[in-house]
Amino acid sequence: MTTREVELLAVGAGPSNLGLAVALEELAPELAENCLIIDRSPKIEWQSGMLLPWAKSQVSFLKDLVTLRNPRSPFTFLNFLRSTGRLDGFVNLGDLTPYRLEISAYLDWVAGSLAKVRVELSRECTDIHPCRDASGILTGWVTTLADGTSIASRYLVIATGRDPHIPAVLADLPPSRVIHSTSYRPGVAALDRQLPYRLALIGSSQSAAEVFRALRTDLPDSDVVWVMRSIGPTADPSSKFTNELYYPSYVDEFFDTPAPGRERIRQELYRTNYSCMTPAMLQSLYTDLYRDRLDHRHDRRLVTMTEVTAAREEDGEVILELTDHRSGDVTELRRDLVFLGTGFAWRTPKLIRGLAGAVGPEEVEVTRGYRLVVDGPAWGACYLQGINEATHGIGDSLLSVLARRAEDITRDILTHRSAASARNGGADVAIALERIAGR
Repeated sequence: MTTREVELLAVGAGPSNLGLAVALEELAPELAENCLIIDRSPKIEWQSGMLLPWAKSQVSFLKDLVTLRNPRSPFTFLNFLRSTGRLDGFVNLGDLTPYRLEISAYLDWVAGSLAKVRVELSRECTDIHPCRDASGILTGWVTTLADGTSIASRYLVIATGRDPHIPAVLADLPPSRVIHSTSYRPGVAALDRQLPYRLALIGSSQSAAEVFRALRTDLPDSDVVWVMRSIGPTADPSSKFTNELYYPSYVDEFFDTPAPGRERIRQELYRTNYSCMTPAMLQSLYTDLYRDRLDHRHDRRLVTMTEVTAAREEDGEVILELTDHRSGDVTELRRDLVFLGTGFAWRTPKLIRGLAGAVGPEEVEVTRGYRLVVDGPAWGACYLQGINEATHGIGDSLLSVLARRAEDITRDILTHRSAASARNGGADVAIALERIAGR
């Protein structure tokens, strides 16, 4: 088995690790020289499953990979627009929120503009395990790829996102019958758009709303029933006051709050980020349904205050048991396919749970600097991005804190690197990598 060595390996080439790459090049260029980002996808795309032509970002273009940390960086979204000849047009558009396609193109541009950090695509991670020397000191990590090769690193940064949430009641349905929003585009592309499918859509979030709207054109002859537990689609209730709790500067205050207080804050802010949609999307949906009524169309409808309480496949169709929370009535809905706009699982991804369990407490725990807590002394370290909402605030999975978090992680790595070297008589990076590889 071929093993390569780098000082820092970042798994996932999404906004978080690309933002880290920019921070490394600007704040720690000597470390950036020996840094590698890998991703299982063949190309860099943002929210690829929902990369719809009309879909927009829900945050300002100023919350890009670097502006809130270094507005004069060459990696800003504005410099991307200037470099691609679209700055004048974007300014004239007069909109703070770019199209999702444009953010995706920006990320690809950043990856191609990096001078020191390397990015390799079509590299799927299948396993990560820690390495220790003869004295039990954690020296680093070995990441195994799908092609059988492996990469040894002293530092590891994981930013692969959370797993899609599949409601337990639907978990036993064949995968061919269920399409989560994260797989919407490839899932729909595999279907015949001329066929009159019977479709169910589950969820009440922005992603569910986007799927409902997209199905109107992608599968125009289909019958779509949108099932949700809430009384109806609702708009994001956030305000400029609650938006302050998404500031990067709020992370310190949130982290220092006792756990019960953090959970109370998270509950208060839940509806500002989950199970809601933008006012613009809400207006678009209502307008479409209003026009359907004018045209006496009944193939797009909402079923509210209703929960899917059972599901099975039988005789070539999916049968959903629906329980009406107003009347208690139970009915059956027979469909060909089920689409999910149910977001992501709250639980820490399995890969990270296994990794954390091998080096520390049973529960995944990170420091203020996003470093995974491990038992005993360590030469190596692992950092987690985008899954620390419980300790770092509701903005942790969003673009809002990304630029400053990249700086936090970079500075924490530099501090850890310096301290580890001092404890070991100034041993350099080459010696650390030799220890990881067991030489």
